[in-house]
Amino acid sequence: MAPRKAPPKTASNGKTESLETFRERPENQTFTTDQGIPISHTDDSLKAGVRGPTLLEDFHFREKMTRFDHERIPERVVHARGSAAHGYFQVYKPLEKYTQAKFLNDPSLKTPVFVRFSTVAGSRGSADTVRDVRGFATKFYTPEGNFDLVGNNIPVFFIQDGIKFPDVVHAVKPEPHHEMPQAASAHDSFWDFVSLVPETAHMIMWTMSDRALPRSYRMMEGFGVHTFRLINAQGKSHLVKFHWKPLLGTHALVWDEAQKISGKDPDFHRRDLWEAIESGNFPEYELGLQIVSEEDAQKYGFDLLDATKLLPEEQVPVQRVGKMVLNRNPDNFFAETEQVAYCVSNVVPGIDFTNDPLMQARLFSYLDTQLTRLGGPNFAEIPINRPVAPVHNHQQDGFHRDTINTGRANYHPNSLGGGCPFMANPQQAFRHHPERMEGNKVRQRSESFSDHFSQATLFFKSLSRPEQQHLIAALQFELGKVERPEVRERVVNQILANIDTELATRVALAVGVPAPKAVKPPKGDKKRNAITTAPSLSMLNTPKDSIQTRKIAVMVADGFSALEVNAVKKALVAGGAIVELVAPKLGPVKSQEGEEAMPEKTFLTASSVLYDAIYAPGGEKSVATIKQLADAMEFIRDAYRHCKAVGLSGEGTQLLEAAGLHQAPAAQPLDADPGIVQSAKGDMKKFTKNFITAIAAHRNWDREAPPPA
Repeated sequence: MAPRKAPPKTASNGKTESLETFRERPENQTFTTDQGIPISHTDDSLKAGVRGPTLLEDFHFREKMTRFDHERIPERVVHARGSAAHGYFQVYKPLEKYTQAKFLNDPSLKTPVFVRFSTVAGSRGSADTVRDVRGFATKFYTPEGNFDLVGNNIPVFFIQDGIKFPDVVHAVKPEPHHEMPQAASAHDSFWDFVSLVPETAHMIMWTMSDRALPRSYRMMEGFGVHTFRLINAQGKSHLVKFHWKPLLGTHALVWDEAQKISGKDPDFHRRDLWEAIESGNFPEYELGLQIVSEEDAQKYGFDLLDATKLLPEEQVPVQRVGKMVLNRNPDNFFAETEQVAYCVSNVVPGIDFTNDPLMQARLFSYLDTQLTRLGGPNFAEIPINRPVAPVHNHQQDGFHRDTINTGRANYHPNSLGGGCPFMANPQQAFRHHPERMEGNKVRQRSESFSDHFSQATLFFKSLSRPEQQHLIAALQFELGKVERPEVRERVVNQILANIDTELATRVALAVGVPAPKAVKPPKGDKKRNAITTAPSLSMLNTPKDSIQTRKIAVMVADGFSALEVNAVKKALVAGGAIVELVAPKLGPVKSQEGEEAMPEKTFLTASSVLYDAIYAPGGEKSVATIKQLADAMEFIRDAYRHCKAVGLSGEGTQLLEAAGLHQAPAAQPLDADPGIVQSAKGDMKKFTKNFITAIAAHRNWDREAPPPA
């Protein structure tokens, strides 16, 4: 059957023209604006000097960003999949040396906050545990107005200039011809972009690392990404990097586990955050600051205005200045989590911007985006966005106006309203830092932004061996999904080979690309970093001294040992863990002592990927039943494969062999593997102590090799 032709369209002048007129075919065509104006450069915004601020007159940047901001209605273009919580922030001691911001100077003040966590690339319906950057956006409702710290769980970004933001997002989103894949970067268009844009190299190392697979929103760091300014009452400026440090430490999933969770529970992170708050296990984070004087800004070997660079903590330690506690879930997802509008431009006196060209673009883009998403300019009147500080100005009318303005004067200056609202005291008002600016209007990247690989190498070299293996495996998986061999070759030879030869070689062999030769650092990459490794970048150095909020599955069937279960459960709960019984079916399970217990889950509805550790108690009848259940055996195999703590007591020690896994040699104690804790004789006091230590360690990477068949 021949394809159906589109009907002709009648033009306003009466002539008939084909719909083909409206098809845009870019082959062999010159790049233009929507007005047909030819453009020769679309990688840098127009700035006042190469390190100066982006200029409002840059019509190409404004058109490109405006069109991008309004591509989705009403879902967010990026960060569509989110979860949020209310809470408060409290500073430890006054910071008047650095800033006049009231919420950072009054230790008695509990500043309300609303925090939204999110994935970046996926739609609202995508899964929580995909490999992706996570958003970490905090709205502070301060006495001087709202301050929005709109950041991520990764301290750097893909690009240096915001004019490239539509390009990187278009590349990572589903490909336009078939709208696949959803919430995934393992496809041709994303890696084609990466292979042609070397500035992505550092961020690629982070997104391919375990940082892109957080165990929980409660166990990931947050970063402001950009370099901001703090301004004190005397007008003195310091540069600052913002950090959020989770008190539970920074922990991640493994890739196989993350994929299985996406199928078992696509709301895994959302559910975890909600249930933690509902149970009173409030997520806590400390606000950290890296403060640099203006005089020291150039001494670190890279440009602090470059968003693809981080400031290693080994060079400038993070000062922990206050704590944030999330203690209340939203009452209505749409009204709060979905309608909250974060704008990078929302700052308060004492906090100011820098000329970071990515930040400069975000100052425009976020505000512009809300106009489409929330139906017009009055989105700040939606309750979740409304400041606690009083609002008085001459704005009026427009879509969704809630405020009822009184009086006759809606302009300034006026005499009819007595001159009100009057101007604020200059010492208390927001003041832009009077930074000196000079230079030609140019569409050009600063030479100080030209080093694209040294920090990518620093990050990779700073990881532990297991983390490096995971990163390499992630690149092998992602590039293995890329269909075009020339794209795979460019990524290996133009990006990875400039980061680390072993990394590039191992990826090349896995994706059918010739192993690259060792390369010299490219022009512009002077390996200027003062340090070669930064232990702070490895998650293996995170605190591992608590099992608070960790979820442990106890595998039981009729005939289990209540004596052993009660002893272990008591110790785990005392340590702050959450214990759930998993059985062959819902309904009472009777112990060998005659007690009854009610399981929360079954082996059909649960999986060990949803838990941090598993425990199998003794009881001959119970163990015999569990041995016969394929789902239960997979429960154990997955926990072993994912390097989690596995506790086995009494007859439960038989389950490793039943699942096809190794047992410790007879000459070794049963707990020789620190991640496999066993007690055949029922010494429950020593067993529970060792089991708790194993859970707190998060994973035992020595066991990471695939289990034997």
